[in-house]
Amino acid sequence: MNTILLDEQTKAIESILTFLGTGSAFTKRNWQSNMLLSITADDLEVCNLLIDCGGDARHSLNEQNYNYQEIDAIYISHLHSDHIGGLEWIALTTYFDPGAKKVKLIGQKDLLVELWEDCLKGGLSTLEGVEATLETYFDVVAFEDNEKFRLGGQVFEPIRIIHYMNNCKFAPSYGLRWVAPDGTKIFLTTDTQHCPNQIKAFYEWADVIFQDCEIAEFPSGVHAHFSELKTLPLLIKAKMRLYHYQDDLLPPAKAEGFHGFVVKGDNFFFDDPTREMSKDDIAFAHAVAEGAPMPAFGSDQTAEI
Repeated sequence: MNTILLDEQTKAIESILTFLGTGSAFTKRNWQSNMLLSITADDLEVCNLLIDCGGDARHSLNEQNYNYQEIDAIYISHLHSDHIGGLEWIALTTYFDPGAKKVKLIGQKDLLVELWEDCLKGGLSTLEGVEATLETYFDVVAFEDNEKFRLGGQVFEPIRIIHYMNNCKFAPSYGLRWVAPDGTKIFLTTDTQHCPNQIKAFYEWADVIFQDCEIAEFPSGVHAHFSELKTLPLLIKAKMRLYHYQDDLLPPAKAEGFHGFVVKGDNFFFDDPTREMSKDDIAFAHAVAEGAPMPAFGSDQTAEI
């Protein structure tokens, strides 16, 4: 399988996955389900990968004290507005800011053609004196099916997943799997129907599964619903952190065998245990030993769910 190289030959030594939001498309309080993966390589360069960029991304990034200038790359899973609705904001703010870098835009090649022609062209082809294209605003990185990409010393494998059927046309979402610096195998479904037979191998491969989970009273049929997911084997459910849910009262995930629901703002830390500790690491370790709070893998905010 070919791998597109988007960085120098570095090795990721630390990564932090921040859930900027955990809500469904029309959430009023949880922000849309976009994430920021901050990767530190062994040359100490930090790469910030935004995984999807929905319409409220500027607000959810701001809430976590990030701005557009800190985004190095954006990965697009599919073309629904809660995953691409913020791209016009990123495109125009970086284009007109002489100090901003051109952000890498990573997506499946056919998806990126549709992204411009069907979604972004109307708002972004209006520059005075410029016949704009997607490349006007972004450093476009198009991958083929069954092709990986490497960014920040980290290799990612896009996974083509069933989201919905548009009449006779299969409309996928592209999930991701990768091995974190500490060896943790991560599978991020992005938007998916309940299709355990098709993605069983990825469920079994992963140590941690971030799973699309609808909780609405009336299931849409295009997202995995809590009532469906709870029928999965316990060994699979125990790996699952559930997200992309409605603003309704959360069902009892832990009682059903899941790890729990992800909460907006949750951070997941993955640190290479073999790397030599820096002075800052040692100071931090001493602070923890003296009683300072230590960041956990994930959040305890969902402990009672």
